[in-house]
Amino acid sequence: MPMSSATRLGLAGGVCTLLGIGLARFAYTPLIPALVEAHWFSSHAAAYLGAINLLGYLIGAATAHRATLIVGVRAVLAACLLITVASLYACALDWGAIWYGFWRLTCGITGAMLVVVGVPAALSRVAVGTRAYTSALVFTGIGLGIMASGTVVPWLADFGVAVTWLALALVATVLAGWAWFAVLGNLAPLPRSTSHEHADARLPALALFLVIAAYGLDAAGFVPHTLFWVDFIARELGEGLNTGSGYWVIFGLGAMCGPIVAGVLASRLRFRPALALALAVKTVAVLLPVFSTHALALGLSSFFVGLLIPGVVTLTSGAVAALVTPERQQQLWGWATLSFALSQAIGAYGMSWGYEQLASYRPLFAIAAVALAVASISAGAAALRRV
Repeated sequence: MPMSSATRLGLAGGVCTLLGIGLARFAYTPLIPALVEAHWFSSHAAAYLGAINLLGYLIGAATAHRATLIVGVRAVLAACLLITVASLYACALDWGAIWYGFWRLTCGITGAMLVVVGVPAALSRVAVGTRAYTSALVFTGIGLGIMASGTVVPWLADFGVAVTWLALALVATVLAGWAWFAVLGNLAPLPRSTSHEHADARLPALALFLVIAAYGLDAAGFVPHTLFWVDFIARELGEGLNTGSGYWVIFGLGAMCGPIVAGVLASRLRFRPALALALAVKTVAVLLPVFSTHALALGLSSFFVGLLIPGVVTLTSGAVAALVTPERQQQLWGWATLSFALSQAIGAYGMSWGYEQLASYRPLFAIAAVALAVASISAGAAALRRV
């Protein structure tokens, strides 16, 4: 039975988020202990190499929309898929920090572009009635990438870091090839709206600002979990790589459920109240390891932070879409992603420096929780605005 257009577009968008975030960024997190143990890098260098990927994400978020105006959506997607896959192969080579830094930066740029361009490319081409279904497919790619990387790393790491990267690269090659040749390479142009009334409508600036500010603070708030979580459990708590990667799988399982849970919350509460609630729960989940490193606390923290990473993305994209006209959605989503990327990069570099000074990850979770608490307040204020 042939797949529907909504399913094909959702799966292709899911490949964009899986490669751009799930593999290009999050696959590095469970590999940090292996990189250190294999003497490729010191723990501090490995942390900074993780942070430089987030700098690339900032650059990509800032330039993605402009790139589509210059060369078109399909050309940007083709180049980003190709370069992202190439970066995974390149990371299999132990050619020093400069080589690694270049490719971690590069796949950060292309990963951001895949999200900023690929997500609206899929969602804007489906009917409004099927958009929630397609959105769930698109953002589930993040959780699938996290879970897959956490599942294969403990086993493949025994064969070496290079083998691990090559395995991820081969999977990425197959997925990128399908997404391009089956769907993205044949994208039809979007019909232009003729509604001058909607195109000229005044944007609810304050509500948008509060939502985008909350999204930016969320990016700083989840840095410790997305960058240091496995290393925190494996080395700082002394539990070992297999245990740390096991918690990363729980993180990934949560992330796979995130878009579905977000959809249910949004249908019951509306997008902005649901966003405020999600950020409040995420605050508690990030703060848990500050007070307890019991297995139950670590498991709950892993699951709920994982759940609410794509959950918050889904709710934010829905909140932005509900506040702006269709003609402005890609541009405003780009602004939100830029806010996210800027906060994420600053948070990553700041927390990498903090870890170097403190020699402990635990204080970083407390700092992240403060950022998330402020984000929840900002989203709550946006929910109170009548627009």
